[in-house]
Amino acid sequence: MSSTGHIRIIGGSLRQSRLDVPDMPGLRPTPDRVRETLFNWLQPVIGGARCLDLYAGTGALGIEALSRGAAVVTFVERDPKLGAALKANLARLKVQAAVVGDDAARWLKAGGKPFDVVFMDPPFADHLWDAAAAALEAHGWLAPSAWIYVEAPTGVTPELPEAWQLHRQGHAGGVTYTLYRRIPVDPLS
Repeated sequence: MSSTGHIRIIGGSLRQSRLDVPDMPGLRPTPDRVRETLFNWLQPVIGGARCLDLYAGTGALGIEALSRGAAVVTFVERDPKLGAALKANLARLKVQAAVVGDDAARWLKAGGKPFDVVFMDPPFADHLWDAAAAALEAHGWLAPSAWIYVEAPTGVTPELPEAWQLHRQGHAGGVTYTLYRRIPVDPLS
């Protein structure tokens, strides 16, 4: 696997650190400008947060969260080559984090300790948003007031749980990036 480029962490303790980006079909790291906007939105809540970087790819979102003070980040990446590159970047940066080498849908079915912030940027061609969102809700992965970041092609509107309320949204090129806040739904209403 060759590395055709790199991206940089844009804020926090790892600011300006380079992440090697493998040459992989369909891999599209979240651009600097989008990450900067997202983490400006998350700035009040990222410190000490438990984060999940689902469909991690390069791990740029999760590593950016660690750089800005997240307590824990779990990365889920099904591709062994991407997982190995992510582990290499984490080791080079001397950052501790769990990298799970599994299919996100299978992994989510197991359930686990809730996360405060979830980054959900699946491969666009696979249309995984709806199933992943439902699994996050159904298997207890979300803290009661979790923040969920969703990246999708402009024009694609994922079907998301009722409890996910739009907080902020932006557009960059052909991508729409959205931050949702989980507001527990009252079962009696």
